[in-house]
Amino acid sequence: MIHIGLLGGSFDPPHRGHLYISLEAKKILKLNELWWIVSPKNPLKKFKPVSYEDRLEDCYKIVKNYPIKIKEVEKKINSKYTFETVKYLKSHYPNIKFYWLMGADNLINFHKWQEWRNIFFEISIVIFRRHRYNSLALNSLAKKTFSNYQINSNDLHQLDFNNLPSWTFIKNKEIRISSTEIRAQRKILRGL
Repeated sequence: MIHIGLLGGSFDPPHRGHLYISLEAKKILKLNELWWIVSPKNPLKKFKPVSYEDRLEDCYKIVKNYPIKIKEVEKKINSKYTFETVKYLKSHYPNIKFYWLMGADNLINFHKWQEWRNIFFEISIVIFRRHRYNSLALNSLAKKTFSNYQINSNDLHQLDFNNLPSWTFIKNKEIRISSTEIRAQRKILRGL
């Protein structure tokens, strides 16, 4: 079976934190591939992001020298919800084991995601530590609801994720990246 990690998001802009958790996931979970799914519109974001085309272009630039593929699944199927995207991928790629990757900051408000409980029953979830968000994430409604399905991250194996729900909280080195760094990186990517 092929194992693929999915990192979805606005990528406004993509940055070294995204690269780091992608490469860590590939190594730790022994993934065959890693896909970034660029969301045309995030229903939980209050601000309007940079255009989809610009964010997509930035993603292609930043992953140029890394084993990461950019996928426009959500644009193709006109999806703005992770649950819809995961259902689509599973139905079109039945012989692939997918893992949903995300930072700890996303677990805090995961209960606000469309069909959030069902996401746990559709795909294994791999959460990475993020500076200033870890304790809130570990006290979140989603964590408490699915605490019985948490896999110890000390010695992970693909077999640990055979049953759903299954999720883990990786004790990774935290990448600290500030808004100032992100804006500076955007200027570099844009060639300004």
